[in-house]
Amino acid sequence: MTNQKLIAAKLLQVEAVKLNPHQPYTWASGWKSPIYCDNRKVLSFPYHRDFIKSELCSVIFEKFPEATALAGVATAGIAWGALAADQLKLPFLYVRPKPKEHGLGNQIEGNIQQGQKVLVIEDLISTGKSSLQVCDVLKEAGAEVIGMVSIFTYGFPLADEAFTKANIKLLSLTNYNALIEVAHEQKLINAEDDEMLLSWRDNPSEWTGAKK
Repeated sequence: MTNQKLIAAKLLQVEAVKLNPHQPYTWASGWKSPIYCDNRKVLSFPYHRDFIKSELCSVIFEKFPEATALAGVATAGIAWGALAADQLKLPFLYVRPKPKEHGLGNQIEGNIQQGQKVLVIEDLISTGKSSLQVCDVLKEAGAEVIGMVSIFTYGFPLADEAFTKANIKLLSLTNYNALIEVAHEQKLINAEDDEMLLSWRDNPSEWTGAKK
């Protein structure tokens, strides 16, 4: 498998992941969070991008050799899926959150075949809800979804339960625990922050921020 701490370090270097325990971010869901992740930022850094692409391809090649196509989750998973598909010489497609409201009304863009063994590529796993909806769309179209690979996961228990229930194998290049370890080693956070950061991950919907 990948070197999770090295990948976490790469994400921190280009500020694709930001930690701010004492001035938390607000997600679209309304959750308060000490971390913000946007792996699309890595795309602007060629050497970091190439490293992540190489690690992604290694996981796909080693753990999902039966894959006959890759599917990116729109929008953030599209670029990573396309990069990996090009490197591995596999067909690529992507899945929209909902069908287009004009033209052909496609929700799946690309050529999909009945029984095709599709591996889903995602940049980030939070609750897993939107990612698993993509799996459902692919299955309804006749594909066999063999798993999902993401760059980063928060490791929420809610997400773990959802993937287990859906019987979808999920592998991530790096995760929240590895990120906290690296951030601590680089003195981006201190020992007093550790417990608070881990408590957020265990119950993000109720977390309100660091104690004063």
